[in-house]
Amino acid sequence: MPSPSRRRARPALFATAAAVAGLVLAGLPATVSHAADQESCRPDGLYRTPGADVPYCSVYDSAGREKMGADHQRRVIGYFTGWRTGKDGTPAYLASDIPWDKITHINYAFAHVGGDHKISVGADGEKNPATGMTWPGVAGAEMDPAYPYKGHFNLLNKFKKQHPDVKTLVSVGGWAETGGYFDDSGGRVDSGGFYAMATNADGSVNQAGIDTFADSAVSFIRKYGFNGVDIDYEYPTTMKDAGNPLDWSFANGRRAGLVKGYAALMKTLREKLDRAGAADGRHYLLTVAAPSSGYLLRGMETFQVQKYLDYVNIMSYDLHGAWNEYVGPNASLFDDGKDAELAAAGVYTTSQYGGIGYLNTDWAYHYFRGSMPAGRINIGLPYYTRGFKNVQGGTDGLWGKAPAASCPAGAGLAKCGDGAVGIDNLWHDKDADGKESPAGSNPMWHAKNLEKGVVGDYVTRYGFPADTRLTGTYARKYDPTLVAPWLWNAEKKVFLSTEDEQSVAAKADYVVDRGIGGTMVWELAGDYGWNAAKGQYETGDTLTTTMYEKFRSASPYGATRATVDLPDRVLDIDVEFGQFPLGDSNYPISPKLKITNNTRTTLPGGTEFRFDYGTSAPGNAKDQSGWGTSVIRSDHTGNNVGGLKGDYHRASLKLPAWQSLPPGASAEVDFVYYLPVSTPSNWTVTFGGQTYGLKGDLARGTTVVDPGTPTPTPTPTPTPTGTSSPSPSPTPSPTGGTGACTAPAWNPGTAYGGGSTVSHQGHSWKAKWWTKGEEPGTTGQWGVWQDLGAC
Repeated sequence: MPSPSRRRARPALFATAAAVAGLVLAGLPATVSHAADQESCRPDGLYRTPGADVPYCSVYDSAGREKMGADHQRRVIGYFTGWRTGKDGTPAYLASDIPWDKITHINYAFAHVGGDHKISVGADGEKNPATGMTWPGVAGAEMDPAYPYKGHFNLLNKFKKQHPDVKTLVSVGGWAETGGYFDDSGGRVDSGGFYAMATNADGSVNQAGIDTFADSAVSFIRKYGFNGVDIDYEYPTTMKDAGNPLDWSFANGRRAGLVKGYAALMKTLREKLDRAGAADGRHYLLTVAAPSSGYLLRGMETFQVQKYLDYVNIMSYDLHGAWNEYVGPNASLFDDGKDAELAAAGVYTTSQYGGIGYLNTDWAYHYFRGSMPAGRINIGLPYYTRGFKNVQGGTDGLWGKAPAASCPAGAGLAKCGDGAVGIDNLWHDKDADGKESPAGSNPMWHAKNLEKGVVGDYVTRYGFPADTRLTGTYARKYDPTLVAPWLWNAEKKVFLSTEDEQSVAAKADYVVDRGIGGTMVWELAGDYGWNAAKGQYETGDTLTTTMYEKFRSASPYGATRATVDLPDRVLDIDVEFGQFPLGDSNYPISPKLKITNNTRTTLPGGTEFRFDYGTSAPGNAKDQSGWGTSVIRSDHTGNNVGGLKGDYHRASLKLPAWQSLPPGASAEVDFVYYLPVSTPSNWTVTFGGQTYGLKGDLARGTTVVDPGTPTPTPTPTPTPTGTSSPSPSPTPSPTGGTGACTAPAWNPGTAYGGGSTVSHQGHSWKAKWWTKGEEPGTTGQWGVWQDLGAC
């Protein structure tokens, strides 16, 4: 089987936003039950399948954090590929080579979607790496006779017995097998894959195909002992010519419906996995590999599937490569304000963008942080290089150009880069004619040998002569602002973007400092270790160990989406961003916000809605419908050189004074913003002096109420010991004070930050977040002002 890579379609300038789906969050039962116990472990914001008593506590603790073992406070997820079997003469990487004690999850890459819409790894047989192959004489690769299948799946389960805290997921798709698959002879079958399974040719949702796939996925993980399913669909975006060029015949005609098909697929998978998990007494994980390119995310609306996912793995690599001529890092952590690709597109000089560069890991993290707790996000690290030859300009090649004389057939690019080849492209893919695809793709162990000036003894296994000599010196360079190392061969004008202990340690510190869930690695076989006897680098676990050591004693990850206190009483009001123009027509990003009142109470004119959106977009969102949208708080302003400083902008908009919203009615608002954000979250709605949350946020510990009926007593939320937290006390009335208050008097014209104290009507008040013009005593228990008592 050829080695499918995870190359991306070329990054580009703009991006999109989409649906905040209001989803049913049933109220907790009046008595503590098994269901209530399980609800106490549900991660913040994770969709609840109706009618399923999901055993969340089999995977999560009472704070909604994943249980991974005492020395694993953060995830280390490694992709393990099925094709490095050693049968083709190149070095093998088997389950016995995985550093099991240093990781938390393994994603097996890849299964595919067959022509019958079912999950598959091909026909059983001795040549099938997943279920039939064996490795006689290889220490550690002895089959476990307890399983009726052989291959990688047998070995994965054998080692899981020894490391029961490690979870395995089957990953479906990938760059090469999203829109087709490789048959048993190694030939590609253009079946349509995800594109045809989830979306019909007319753009409608193919629910029958989705059901078939989801049912087969449940059966598959039960049969082979996986803990869940990882979807690597590259890509369900409305951008034309995205993903593998071999898939364009399927994708382009369906692109108007790909986002809806993706959402239907993830919802169906979530529900079927949850029902299977309820029956099996274990929670099954559902995850995705998500793009980090602003170009692709622009066409994915607001990535509204995040609510169905246990966590998202960001493919925060392939940010620069030979798909275009701009020479830059494969996976920089931060922007430096000098990215040549972004500069050419006017990102740093066009005011609407706020100077925000979006081809870096930090930007991608903040995109997803807008809709998810930090702990349900993992950043991606590449254990491979990307590189160019014939580089012109730049600083040691960085931010130079490497235009190619011609582009690969079918690539659809006006300008492509001159990718490195030969000894600088050891892990290259091959094109349809079997020729080397220039990309500068190497495992990090080979890159370390280039840096050391060593020609490893493995080169003959990749077709190079035994007397191969290196030309020039591969000097290691490092940019601390970008957190990016690279190798620069000044004689050959070769630039290879790398990772090493310094960059990985810095990224691990970033994960710890921001409460992020962990890291994902593509792929484990690229890690390195030094073989002193041979005097060369070989496959090892140096980088994985670096992360493990950083994470083993870290504090628990961030399990809450909101950064401020929000009401625990919520209303059934749907909010949804939709009707996005397609692809390049969607700039500025201009969806419609649809608000639907599902309560029994009319929302009066002046009703205020507030929400958070991620700092991946500048704080200049607005509406064009007279609702007065304004950003009332920004956690970040200005450019993002060295990283975005905070997570959210908080926006406010109000139902016009002349417009009410009766029960069952909807209103639409025309919205505009300039860089992609994921689904806005942390909603509140305020009217009649009371502030509520929204049911669709799926927050933990909330109670659905209706303002048209008496307020019920909030149901106690179970604690880890089975006791209950008491109902909150009513807000004291602002009377009875002596007037001898020490805090300054509240002024309606003054802006107050979170933590500010004022006096008003004989009481002291503390602001929970930024506010201006909201009178203390009128915002309710769940509003901005906390009553500190009479004075």
